[in-house]
Amino acid sequence: MRLPSRRAAAATLLLFSSLVASCSLAPSRRVSYEPEEFDSTTTHTRSYAANEAQTCEAARRALLSQGYMITAGNADLVTGRKSFQPAAEVHVEVEFRVVCAREGNGRNGARSTIAFASALQDRYGIKKVNNSASVGVGAIGSLSLPFSSSDDALVKVASETLTDERFYDRFFSLIDRFLPAATEGRPVEASPVVTPQPMIEVPLSPVPPSPTRG
Repeated sequence: MRLPSRRAAAATLLLFSSLVASCSLAPSRRVSYEPEEFDSTTTHTRSYAANEAQTCEAARRALLSQGYMITAGNADLVTGRKSFQPAAEVHVEVEFRVVCAREGNGRNGARSTIAFASALQDRYGIKKVNNSASVGVGAIGSLSLPFSSSDDALVKVASETLTDERFYDRFFSLIDRFLPAATEGRPVEASPVVTPQPMIEVPLSPVPPSPTRG
């Protein structure tokens, strides 16, 4: 039986070492953002035949009509915030942000504005904080007792940007109601026909089961 030469054994060892090194240097798995395809420009945007100030004013009134507390508002930016309580130990806050940017001049020189809208949903859960009780004794000082109390504190557990097209469609339709129908500079006029306003329903995420208390 013929034994392999030293040269062949060295070549085999070198090949094995190269394979091990290539495996160790393989790139790590990257995070895949599957929903972020950048293939739609209509979910968060809508164009209006008005200037920036009129469009943002209509957005401000639309948010106010749905119970949002306006946290900022000017000629090109409006932000509002609203709280929800979908479960006993779950608190949700939605922050709505609208940016009004000039799009250009349309027909007959009329100015048009594009509104960018996005809503951020923050979810909070109740966290129990245990506190031990202590009693002051004159000669001894402070004496810790085996009694304890717990305080409830809200802790952010999730944050997500809402991407439901129907949610934004209802909001943009509500802007149309408050947007002035005339040219720039004319105040907003009330509609002669009273129609019910479409409600902006926030698509809340499923509520996780409450933790079991000890």
